[in-house]
Amino acid sequence: MNEREYLGLQNRRRFLREAAGGLGMAALGDLLTADKLTAASADSMTPRQPHFPGKAKHVIYMFMEGGPSQYELFDEKPVLRQWHGKPLPESMTKEMKLAFIKPTAAVMASQFKFARHGKSGMALSELLPRLGTCADDLTLVRSMQTDAFNHHPGQLLLFTGSIQFGRPSMGSWVTYGLGSESQNLPGFVVLTSGRGTSGGASNFGSGFMPSHFQGTVFRNSGDPILYLSNPPGVSRDFQHETLESVNALNAHRYETTGDAEIASRISSYELAFRMQMAAPDLLDFSKEPAAIREMYGVDSEDKDLKQYASNCLLARRLVERGVRFVLMMDASWDHHGRLNKELPKRCKKIDQPTAALIKDLKQRGLLDETLLVWGGEFGRTPMVEMRRPNDVESAGRDHHPNAFSMWMAGGGFKGGYTHGKTDDLCLNVAEDPVHVHDLQATILKQLGFEHARLTYRHTGRDFRLTDVHGKFISKLVG
Repeated sequence: MNEREYLGLQNRRRFLREAAGGLGMAALGDLLTADKLTAASADSMTPRQPHFPGKAKHVIYMFMEGGPSQYELFDEKPVLRQWHGKPLPESMTKEMKLAFIKPTAAVMASQFKFARHGKSGMALSELLPRLGTCADDLTLVRSMQTDAFNHHPGQLLLFTGSIQFGRPSMGSWVTYGLGSESQNLPGFVVLTSGRGTSGGASNFGSGFMPSHFQGTVFRNSGDPILYLSNPPGVSRDFQHETLESVNALNAHRYETTGDAEIASRISSYELAFRMQMAAPDLLDFSKEPAAIREMYGVDSEDKDLKQYASNCLLARRLVERGVRFVLMMDASWDHHGRLNKELPKRCKKIDQPTAALIKDLKQRGLLDETLLVWGGEFGRTPMVEMRRPNDVESAGRDHHPNAFSMWMAGGGFKGGYTHGKTDDLCLNVAEDPVHVHDLQATILKQLGFEHARLTYRHTGRDFRLTDVHGKFISKLVG
């Protein structure tokens, strides 16, 4: 809302309030509806109906920040061995968008083997043996495409539908459309692991939507949110009385201004008060059976594995309690160097907990209504990146937006299905391309939304997650 709109709204409200109480209240309701600030949209906790019954009710987005290499994990390319150590012809590379290397860089073949898994015979890398046991629950997309070849723009496009700042993230769109089934926890929760993301908070911000639609970052030990507990000497009764007084002042100000951020503030204060009772129990993994803790690896002495495993178990507990969207950001996949040493290490940290999450959701009857998405913002190049010339161990891969892999599970997606193909060198998609806008549209479809109709009006325009692009990919769903 700009200053002119604000002053205009103020003048209308002042006139209606002073003209007559009943008329003022009726007009206020009309104004709130016109401004898309109805009771339902002003409170992210209110469950709302989608355009049609969706297959999925929750999303766990397992974001591997940095861009996992499809060559080593999901898309075996034996032809690379024929080119290993040699540059590709200019005709193959002249259209490539490269961040650090030159098109003349030599090709690097993968040193890791692939094997077929499950009844579907899905081909996966030896680096992900536990995930291989879940092959028949996976939808593996080998034909992903994006428009951005650097991290931050790529992450913005993946999560907000635009490389411009200030747009709502995917989790914000989902909670805006569906609300939440939990009254005591945020509708959109963020869990982090690894070294930190390029996109940071822009991956889970609410943009021009009210701030209660943004993601709330949780820790996986101690208090989920810092300072959630009351300080010494502050009783719950005193806090409740203080909250009521503050909310009364905020409500009066909201009635005067109609500022959506005031409504968000009221909602946030009330949610924080309720979370003080619900959140500590959320992180009490001691109530989980020993077999479940062992399956995830939450008691591991390996710090990195334990961190990621705790996030996976926490994600399951969050959706069990009605949280709508869980974003897990694991920031350790940008392998410009030491790929053959660092990638196996990272896979070992995430393979067991990821497979455990799929199996645990399935055995609890939650996989059908919970959509898991796993992948990064782009893939990697077939050409090698050598940050230390002549040092073979320093070899890595550059960013590659033209063709990469992701997988989904649950939420009505087709299990045991491999979608799309890339050319022999995975330079480009050869069959059934899936742009990130198409992925966004398909996720929304499974949640019950036509992506072109889920809009939010801002500065005189109806915005949507898929911007002006995107199409539902029917082959991906069962």
